[in-house]
Amino acid sequence: MSYADRLARFETGAGFIAALDQSGGSTPGALKRYGIPESAYETDDDMFDLIHEARTRVITSPSFTRTHILATILFQGTVDREIHGMGVADYVWHVKGILPILKIDKGLEEESDGVRLMKPIPGLEDTLAAALDKGVFGTKERSVIREANPAGIARVVDQQFALAERVVAAGLLPIVEPENDIHAPDKEAAEALLHEQLLSHLDALGDRKVALKLTIPTVDGLWSDLIAHPNVARVVALSGGYTRAEANERLARNPGLIASFSRALLEGLTVDQPDAEFDKLLGESIVSIYAASMAGTSGMTELRGAA
Repeated sequence: MSYADRLARFETGAGFIAALDQSGGSTPGALKRYGIPESAYETDDDMFDLIHEARTRVITSPSFTRTHILATILFQGTVDREIHGMGVADYVWHVKGILPILKIDKGLEEESDGVRLMKPIPGLEDTLAAALDKGVFGTKERSVIREANPAGIARVVDQQFALAERVVAAGLLPIVEPENDIHAPDKEAAEALLHEQLLSHLDALGDRKVALKLTIPTVDGLWSDLIAHPNVARVVALSGGYTRAEANERLARNPGLIASFSRALLEGLTVDQPDAEFDKLLGESIVSIYAASMAGTSGMTELRGAA
């Protein structure tokens, strides 16, 4: 399937994005929630072996299918590994029919001007070329907004779109992720500033397209004109630390916005659960997130048609 065909699938397909991209810094927490304490492993290699086993269990579950899942975000170490003798991106796409996305950021700089920018990404062009060769469809790159600081938010969006241009040039779809901290006391004001910056940068894209991964807004419908923008392939929402129930409830109030959940998706899953119980709980989680995502998609066509 060509990039254009996969892009059309991403833009119009039903489902949500499963974020399985915990990297070095977030892996211990992910394993702990899965029931594996830090005392269970001694080295980083051991840790990454364990998280790969956990991800493989999720991806190969009969509950994890294209019926409800449009794409999945993967860490570089996952893309470099195999499932049942196939590269993970190939397995996700050819066996599961789910679009593979690669997390490319290398973590965050220290906070400045109320934001945390992305660290430099050495060897980016080589990474993108290798990802394309392995069948990856797009990338995801995260920075964080902690307060409503206009200068800081402008820096975040400038950096995100400069990186997005390099991803587009490599033949991949960038998912721009300027996350708003859900605990920020001025979250609503920060989102208004981010909205203004995003629109300005989107209007300057020409015929290029990006996707956006944003925190579910405080004001329902704030991202509607971004969803409708001709340069936006899709707007997806991170759970940001909300419980699955709260994230789903907030998501369903925003037409056209679909989930890209990680912690909320895997909530309640543990290593010691029998496969039948694990698959049942995962399936219930997937169906609930799908329902919340699709609750507003009837409005997506209307939003895009009004653009």
